[in-house]
This record gives sequence, C-alpha cells and structure tokens, in this order.
Amino acid sequence: MSRQGPTRYRESISFAGLTVCLVFLLSLSLGLSPAHGAATATDPGITTGEGFPKAEKPADETSLAPVTVKEKPSDEYGDVTEETATSGEGPTIADPIEPWNRAMYHFNDKFYFWLLKPTAQGYKYVIPETFRIIFSNFYENIMMPVRFVNNLLQGKPDYAGRELVRFVINSTVGVAGFRDVAKDGFGITGRKADFGQTLGKYGIGSGFYIVWPILGPSNPRDTVGWVGDLFLKPTTYLSSEWLDPEPIAITAHEKVNYFSFHIGDYEALKKAAIDPYIAIRDAYVQYRKKLLEQ
Repeated sequence: MSRQGPTRYRESISFAGLTVCLVFLLSLSLGLSPAHGAATATDPGITTGEGFPKAEKPADETSLAPVTVKEKPSDEYGDVTEETATSGEGPTIADPIEPWNRAMYHFNDKFYFWLLKPTAQGYKYVIPETFRIIFSNFYENIMMPVRFVNNLLQGKPDYAGRELVRFVINSTVGVAGFRDVAKDGFGITGRKADFGQTLGKYGIGSGFYIVWPILGPSNPRDTVGWVGDLFLKPTTYLSSEWLDPEPIAITAHEKVNYFSFHIGDYEALKKAAIDPYIAIRDAYVQYRKKLLEQ
C-alpha cells in the first residue's frame, strides 16, 4: 500500500459515512415536516412538550387532532394582503409555484413511506417508550437558546425567563435534561418561539407557499427563520463542518425519536383529505398563523 493509501482509505470511509448520514437525515426531515405540521396544527405551541410529546399517541385516525380539510381550488390562494389577513376568513397564502410544490410533495411522500416510516417503526419497536421520552426531554432542553432568544426578540421576557429557569432546573435536578422536572415538579412551562415567528411579529409577511425537498412545507420568511435558528442550536457547533457525520447523526436521531411518537398522523391526514396537498398546505398555514397570534 502506498503512503497515500491510509489517507485515501480514511477519506473514503468519512465520505461514505457522511453520505449515509446525510441521506438518512434528509429523508427523516422529509417525512416529518408535513406530518408535524398537520399534527401540530391545533397545538397551542406551549413548550410543555411541544415538539416533544411526553406520552405515546395511538396511531389510528383518532390520534390526529381533527383537521378541517376544506377543499379549495388552487386559484383561491391569491396574494396575501392586509385585508385578507385580517378578514377573519382564515389564513391564506399565495401558491404561484404550485407545480413545483406538488412535485416536491409527492417526492417527500415517497420518502416518508419508503424510508422514514419503516425506520421510525423499527426504532419504536427496539427502543422502549421510557427511553424515547428521556431522549425527547434531552433534545427539548438543549433547544432552550432558540426559545430563549426568540422570546426576548418577540418582547416576551417573562417566557424567556421561564425558559431559562426550566433549563437550569432540568439540567441539574433533571440530570442533563433527561427529565422535565421543571414541569412535572414545579409546573413551569415555556413557550415555543422560533425566528420565523419573530420575523412575523415584526411585520414581515410570509410570502408564498413553498415545499422544499426533504424539509417540507415552508415559505420564504420561515425558511430564513429556519436558517437563523440553526445558529442558536447547540448541535450546530459539534463540529466545524455542518455536514460532518456527528451533528447529522444526532439530528437524525432526534427526528427519528420524535417521529416514533407520531407514526400514523400523516396517514390519517391523507385519509381524511380529498387533496392531501391542499390539506397539508392549509394545516401548515393555520399552524404558523396560530403561533404568530400567541
């Protein structure tokens, strides 16, 4: 073997590992996003477990909060105006790139059924619920900087203070955040807050609806917010390179663990909808609108 042999071998292993982790993570995020948006459409967004459920949910139709699936032709989604936004007729959003969005919806749908769901099912079968709840508590705890900073930026210092107190209690008494002692023992709850919300609070419109491959439903404002939140996530700084296998693997596990509590939600939404694409679009828009109103 030449002198460059070991180096090339390590590079090949690193590249292969990175590729596998990246595909795995992306596929997880793919199926998760639409399901999450639908499942949380009626969620008040309070971080008593928002995004990190504390109890197993049945995977039948009744597990999904009723989603009002109002069939609408696509041309009803015109440009957003101040008048329509405050008319009380429900949230609306422009969808000028619907052909692209529908293509990405079907792409994401296949990824969900072919990779994400089998992975989550296998994970759920192997990992007991008790450990999955512990993982959920841990991931929620380390996301405190995102909620803390955005609550401050949204002019809600009381909730920012709660997030800080929750973090201190859960990181110490709760043993590195494995238990949500702040809530279970002291009744202290927080509030979901992200940078997309913050931009909306400052009057920045959502723009048009867009479905990203892998990442799922979004809009320009929330896409910028998603990038902004990455800088506040501690896992972002596990490596100097964002695409290193370590942070990608941790994020992948976080998503699989989360999704293991929500298997069946996406199927229920599809079954109840005449047009799942429109149902998911409505659910996402309503969910984000509700967060802004809090």
